[in-house]
Amino acid sequence: MASSSNPQTNTTAAQVLRFGVYEVDLRTGELRKRGTRLKLQEQPFQVLALMLQRRGDLVTRDELRERLWPADTFVDFDHGLNTCINKLRETLGDSANSPTYIETLPRRGYRFIAPVVIVMETVESDAVPVVPSTTEPLAAASTATPTIISGSTNTSDLPVVPRWLSRGLFLLAQIMYLGFYVAALVNLHEVFELVAPIDRWPFRYPGRTSAVIFVSALAFIPVRLFFVTAVAFDYQRFGEKYARMFLYVVIADLWWAFAPLLMAPRIGIGLALAVVAALLYLPFGQRTLVRMAYGYHSGFETKKR
Repeated sequence: MASSSNPQTNTTAAQVLRFGVYEVDLRTGELRKRGTRLKLQEQPFQVLALMLQRRGDLVTRDELRERLWPADTFVDFDHGLNTCINKLRETLGDSANSPTYIETLPRRGYRFIAPVVIVMETVESDAVPVVPSTTEPLAAASTATPTIISGSTNTSDLPVVPRWLSRGLFLLAQIMYLGFYVAALVNLHEVFELVAPIDRWPFRYPGRTSAVIFVSALAFIPVRLFFVTAVAFDYQRFGEKYARMFLYVVIADLWWAFAPLLMAPRIGIGLALAVVAALLYLPFGQRTLVRMAYGYHSGFETKKR
């Protein structure tokens, strides 16, 4: 009856975990980014491993102190822990102000907020992993060894950038579109003259193109203002809202992408076409920016089976 003779035997322990473009091997103590090993000291790795095992839960500063610095160790705990967290954020490209992975709960501790996927787990091993698996979020899905769990997080296919950068670029795009709408409304008479030939051919319905420009500019000014305010104030459900509106937004954006052709007599047809090509891509670039900043809360990701 040797099933429980070894107290160090580990059952269904998660060994390899993935979040975003990163992968952590708890057994070997390695952190990789797209397959490339990153240099991370032992103590920051221990902090990361513990937070991964407690994903979504608060890991208190006292818990981290007990794990990293035993009671008989004399060290400036606050400085040491802050150094570990800063080093970990630097390695992951994370930000304390706009966290993608590690959220700070002032004076209490830290919480890992990104989705985590178990890539590999082992049923029975005499080797003790870096951090024992004791919590439900990473409980084993089966008892096979090894087990490969398919699926991905909503941001695993995207580059990891600070949230302030993706939000800032998205805001710049909205300001540009607002500029288009206001300029068109201010110069409405001139716009009508420029599109008059298009109205006459091939549709033969005078005023149709002019009416679409006028109505779409008026309708999407409040939409862009909503986008600007939601992202500026970091509305956490913005990704979900944007996903629902995306079809209508992309239709409008593709329509306005041809606006530079009206300026072709002034700027040249070559430059006008180049700007049109860039604007045709922009709606999909905006969706990517929203996914990078709000992917965890958005409706873009595929539901897990």
